Amino acid sequence: MPSFDIVSEANSHEVQNAVDQTERELAQRYDFRDTNVELSRSDKGFTLLANSEDRVKAAYDVLMDKFVKRKLSLKFLDNKDAQPAGGLMWRMDVTLKKGVDKDNAKQIVQTIKEDKSLKVQAAIQGDSVRVTGKKKDDLQAVMAMLRAKDFPLELSFDNFRD
Repeated sequence: MPSFDIVSEANSHEVQNAVDQTERELAQRYDFRDTNVELSRSDKGFTLLANSEDRVKAAYDVLMDKFVKRKLSLKFLDNKDAQPAGGLMWRMDVTLKKGVDKDNAKQIVQTIKEDKSLKVQAAIQGDSVRVTGKKKDDLQAVMAMLRAKDFPLELSFDNFRD
């Protein structure tokens, strides 16, 4: 029986390229000189450090710009407000969203079930949603319907099997 998975995961190579380009631009731009701007990668995302709140926000804008240029959705980024990090430094934690959380998974399954014309089943499996059906055309219709809707996370489709 044909099936596919609905996931929310950024392309790790493109994310790394965006981070590298951001670091390069932060090192080269005149307005970031002598501001001690630093972008570091952590387990959950990124940490931006600078000597003023405005510089941290400007560095985040550069990161967002590089994400857009690499055709990565800004829905993958979740930033916290800039806060003092001790001394004269300011810090902003940016989380890279990964996986479909339970609330959004329920919303996706509900959206699929509301369309009675499609004969498919949707099931939540961890941080993804598996959709199965008898016809490939029904699965492709589900993909088109979900792309047309606006969810608070970026959806991608994996493991399409016949």
